[in-house]
Amino acid sequence: MELAYIPSPSRGVIHLGPIPLRGYAFCIIIGVFVAVWLGNKRWIARGGRSGTVADIAVWAVPFGLVGGRLYHVITDYELYFSEGRDWVDAFKIWEGGLGIWGAIALGALGAWIGCRRRGIPLPAYADAVAPGIAFAQAIGRWGNWFNQELYGRQTDLPWALKITSSTDGRVPGTYHPTFLYESLWCIGVALLVIWADRRFKLGHGRAFALYVAAYCVGRFWVEYMRVDDAHHFLGLRLNNWTALVVFLLAVVYIVVSAKKRPGREAVVEPGASDGEVEDGTEADADAGKADADKADLVKADLDKAEGEKAEADASDAEAEKEPSDEAESAKKG
Repeated sequence: MELAYIPSPSRGVIHLGPIPLRGYAFCIIIGVFVAVWLGNKRWIARGGRSGTVADIAVWAVPFGLVGGRLYHVITDYELYFSEGRDWVDAFKIWEGGLGIWGAIALGALGAWIGCRRRGIPLPAYADAVAPGIAFAQAIGRWGNWFNQELYGRQTDLPWALKITSSTDGRVPGTYHPTFLYESLWCIGVALLVIWADRRFKLGHGRAFALYVAAYCVGRFWVEYMRVDDAHHFLGLRLNNWTALVVFLLAVVYIVVSAKKRPGREAVVEPGASDGEVEDGTEADADAGKADADKADLVKADLDKAEGEKAEADASDAEAEKEPSDEAESAKKG
């Protein structure tokens, strides 16, 4: 008997006249905005300029979307190129299907291009945006909920996900909500990176590497629970092997980087600190000039007051002298 479960939406798209509003797309867009917002705050705290993260994201986000879609299509090519399938569906990104591995890989390429154009070190930028990417993934996973996809094995747990769709081979029932598990895990990863970055002053790409390693741990067990079709190798799903390899590479990077380049970058954006110093110097000069002008005015007022006093004293002395002269003249007469 089903006492409790997480309901699935009856549909993943709402039509506003001729315009389709898709839940999957909204989750991706909201995730991108959160990542850029948080990344910008962290970048400014590192000494960078406001707006730089968004400027580089203009390169990183499109590359990431293309990379994520390519990875999905290549690893699940039978969904689009096998008999009875329409290859045009490979371009319908709004129907779901983004591989995080491809998104990070090509997204990093786009970020590198953006960073190179501004003379910014990519590792520093990656460290700033790492927690935001994890939060974006947490939000983006709810797009799978709208599409009723990527769930786990059947279960009767109170938090089971109820699947009602029977398209593309789905069997209605209650399943492990792996989208929710991964979403919560990504939130934990983001908080871990923020804490570790503050505690250990991670730099030179190590905060990003920590995000990658921590995400891979969660993705490994979540992937193991999923029941959707996937390629297997030596008894494990392809994404399990990918998570394992990427995890090891991230850990090696953290260890080697910490030995070769300990500490954190002193300057993350050339010219940002200089601009602040120049602005401050100019402000100080203006303030000094204002103080000098004020001092001159005060001095002029004092000089004027002293002059007026001297004139008044001279007039008083002249007035006192006149009666005395008159008395002297009368005496002589």
